[in-house]
Amino acid sequence: MLSLALRTLRFRWTAFAGTFAALSLGVALLTVMGLALASSLEAPARGPERFAAAPVVVKGADTLRVPTPNGERTARLAHPRAVPGTTVAALRRLGTVVADRSYPVRAEGGPAGLTGHPWSTAAFVPYELVSGRAPRADDEVVVSGDWARPGQRVRTDRGTVRVVGTVAGQGFEHAVFHTDARAAGLSPPVDQLVVDADPAAVRKAVGGGGGVRVLTGDDRRFADASPERDSEALTAMNALFGTAGGVSAFVSVFVVASTFAFAVAQRRREFGLLRTAGATAGQIRRMVLLEALLIGVLASAAGCVLGAHAAPRLAAWVVDVGLAPGWFAIGDAAWPFHVAFWTGLLVALCGVVAASWRAGRTGPAQALREASADAGPPMTPGRWLGGAGLLLTAVVTLVVALLSDPGDLLHRKTYVSRPMLLIAAAALLAPLVVRPLTRLAAWLPARLPGAVGMLVRENAAAGVRRTAAVAAPVLVTVALTGSLLGATATLDRARAAETRERTTAAFVVTATGHVSFDARTLDRLRAVPGARVSASAPSAVYVLEEGVALIRSEARAADPRALAATARLPLTAGKVTDLDDGSVVVNEEWERHTVGQRVRVWLGDGTERTLRIAAVTATGTGDNGVLVTPANAPGARVDRVDVALADGADADVVAAGLERAVGPGGGRVLTAEQWLAATAPGTERTTRYGLLLVLGIALLYAGISLVNTTVMAASDQVRDLAVLRLTGATRWQVLRLAGAESLAGVAVGAVLGVTVAVLDLAGMWAALALRSAPVPLALPWPALAAVTAACAALATTAAVVRAAVALRRPALRPATLRA
Repeated sequence: MLSLALRTLRFRWTAFAGTFAALSLGVALLTVMGLALASSLEAPARGPERFAAAPVVVKGADTLRVPTPNGERTARLAHPRAVPGTTVAALRRLGTVVADRSYPVRAEGGPAGLTGHPWSTAAFVPYELVSGRAPRADDEVVVSGDWARPGQRVRTDRGTVRVVGTVAGQGFEHAVFHTDARAAGLSPPVDQLVVDADPAAVRKAVGGGGGVRVLTGDDRRFADASPERDSEALTAMNALFGTAGGVSAFVSVFVVASTFAFAVAQRRREFGLLRTAGATAGQIRRMVLLEALLIGVLASAAGCVLGAHAAPRLAAWVVDVGLAPGWFAIGDAAWPFHVAFWTGLLVALCGVVAASWRAGRTGPAQALREASADAGPPMTPGRWLGGAGLLLTAVVTLVVALLSDPGDLLHRKTYVSRPMLLIAAAALLAPLVVRPLTRLAAWLPARLPGAVGMLVRENAAAGVRRTAAVAAPVLVTVALTGSLLGATATLDRARAAETRERTTAAFVVTATGHVSFDARTLDRLRAVPGARVSASAPSAVYVLEEGVALIRSEARAADPRALAATARLPLTAGKVTDLDDGSVVVNEEWERHTVGQRVRVWLGDGTERTLRIAAVTATGTGDNGVLVTPANAPGARVDRVDVALADGADADVVAAGLERAVGPGGGRVLTAEQWLAATAPGTERTTRYGLLLVLGIALLYAGISLVNTTVMAASDQVRDLAVLRLTGATRWQVLRLAGAESLAGVAVGAVLGVTVAVLDLAGMWAALALRSAPVPLALPWPALAAVTAACAALATTAAVVRAAVALRRPALRPATLRA
């Protein structure tokens, strides 16, 4: 059997080339993803940056700690607490104390992400002057980098300043240094400070109360901005690579299984001859399995080599596009190679199991077959069982999710994985609809002059397995494209509709450059004639659900009566005007969401309160957060002002008044439509890259499978092409027929793929409807058309080229045209 399998691979290499390519590509991708995951399991220790030269850093409470029966639960506070004044006074008796402040700055001609600091903190990086001198007046600054020079005047949202000095950039921030007095005026709160004293004495003075931390050594990195950014980036990368690896495994199994199934169907006469010569069914099955084993070993080895060379390039790409920190690089782990190799081998064997059983059932009479039309029903009991089982599983899991937790269907991990059940079910059940779909697609061409349309219809209908094999990779690609891009587009549309429904304001004033409006700007906005102003600030509320889970909910702090004039909240119970300093508005996702109930919460600065539920909003897409009054959002700063028009007020006059009011503060006045357009929800960058990577993998696999299957199908039709030539068909007529038949298979796959996408998105639509956020489905028609056109071009080119090669042989000797 081994020698026979080797000879088969040698003489039928075109039939196995696509399987080899798909499997080696799958193993390469698994190798790359494994190496990337192994390299991102743990971030390297990052030392302190802004306080590398600071002796001791004292940081205000920034972490909420809640004891539970299952241990302490922690969460980062939305509004870290300042170091208490009594603690600062005690520290000043120990040594020099330098207050640290950080605040965003926007400067004309400056880099994005400028951050302001007091000049006295520059020594703790340490920053050293490259040119000029230190700032001495309120309008003087020192900048990092070379984007400005000493003597240059720069307009900023903090006023026009004069650059008096520069320091070398350190890579982790773009800094602007004001005098200490000016920085204190721009950002009064002191979240952390540097103490030049003995650490033990500092800890004794702090006393460990109120969540204040004393940081020394490497712990000083926790005083840097976003100290957890590396681990957060690696978590996003793990999700990205894990999703891509899962899709690679699914598509590779799909492609290998469909390719082997079609190859076995094509070799009916060959297996019949072997049975006539005395081969048993078991020997036929072992031969097919042995062929898969040989291909699996060779393809897996090639894939590991390819993956080893591709992994560093992937690492460089994710760093270049900002998905990974600059230090990320592929390590020397060995386990990804083992996992990828043995997984590839397992995929090859699993993909051919069903085909080997079908090969073993081939009878000796198949050796007498001459026609390439399918004999017997194309739907075997195995296809019926597998297709119906997968379809039933998809329906049952969808119904269970809709009844128990509809919100789970809106999560990325769910809408990426759910289409695979429907895709596999549709591929297995495809032979049921191939004949009606091809007859429908060829109905009009069959009635046009000439026989091409009629031949396409009859050939595609007669060769159901062949047409289904061509349609399968198109189905995968179109279904994934429609499901994934359609899911994100539908969610974005639902979020945009929610925001539009909630907004009744005529204008929205947003802070630019910095995070909040000061009190004087708010007073000027409220004084604009004809304007009904509702100022709001971002915050958060924490709740302990089921006694063990500490959940953070995003919140907005606003005056309820002013809010009622500028917003239309999707309330399911209660009234917004019932909100006061002793109550809260929650959404239906909360464990307790009945009006009048009291709930224990922690505010954005960690203050524990028990509040009454004044109203409940619909869950929607998850953006309907919590509402509190400003008294329950300590530390929150107003970043948005919604403005409604009073009765009889002129919109243009009000707009001009708002522009004058925010001019000194650097705000932007937008109409409601402009604000909705500017804040329209979009797919996160990590998710977008992840979907593009997944779809790129699917399209690449589809191309390989499509070309391979089309070439195999064309090889099976060489005798039919010879007969056509003998009956008088011209060379170009035969080529057009070959191309048209491949297009028929692509059309079937596209229709099935769109159907799967619609069914999948229907589940998301139902989930949104149950969460009171129904929107029309958003199918990405341009992307679907582009993917279908690419598949059509590949299939047509492969079929025409293969037919052209066959037709180069003498037309009057059809027996010699057998591939």
